[in-house]
Parts: sequence; C-alpha cells; structure tokens
Amino acid sequence: MRILLDTHVLLWLADNSPRLTPKARKLITDAERVFVSSATIWEASIKVRLGKLRVDLDELIREAQKNGFEELPVYARHAKEVAKLPLHHGDPFDRLLVAQAKTELLHLITNDAHLAPYSDLVVTI
Repeated sequence: MRILLDTHVLLWLADNSPRLTPKARKLITDAERVFVSSATIWEASIKVRLGKLRVDLDELIREAQKNGFEELPVYARHAKEVAKLPLHHGDPFDRLLVAQAKTELLHLITNDAHLAPYSDLVVTI
C-alpha cells in the first residue's frame, strides 16, 4: 500500500505521541511507500507562525526524511482536483490532501473522520 500522511499523523509520529494508534503505526511500517505532502509542511509553517503549533519545522522535515518518507509536491493536477470535491470539509489543506490522494492513488492516513466520505482511499485511524 502507498500512503499519504495527514499533517497531524506526521506530527504525532515525529513526537512519538500516544495519539498515533497501533493501527496507524502498522500501516506506516507496512507501507510500500510513504508520502508527505509539501502542503503538510506549509500548513505546519502557518500554524507555527500563528502560534497555534510549536514544532521545529527543520526537525519535522528531517524526521520525515530520516523515516524514508517521500515528499509529494503540489502539482496543478492536484489543485484542479480540489474543484471536483464536494464540500464535506472546509479545511483547504485537508481538501488538498484528499485531492492528492485521489490523483496519485494513495491512501490518506488520517484521524479526521470528516474526510472519509470523500473516497475509499481515506483511511481513518
């Protein structure tokens, strides 16, 4: 299985948080390939700047690289796919991650059950 990590999943993994379920850890460990969207780092950067998140962004990127996760850039085809999505969820970053998962045929690993109606590719943990 090829997977894309939602932002909170990457943060929990980097922090070794108990919020990251055994199911999520197994999905990540067993995955053929694991991707982190550049939108995830962008979202974290915005939240750091607004004071809503405390994380060392350089360390977060290093942690993703150390784990062998591949960066998934945001391409025009991903942005275009967002327009096709129903408005189940208002968060633009989550909608972009769903669009990337659908376009690249990746399973999006998330704790956000509101994303499940978008696609069978969304895996809630």
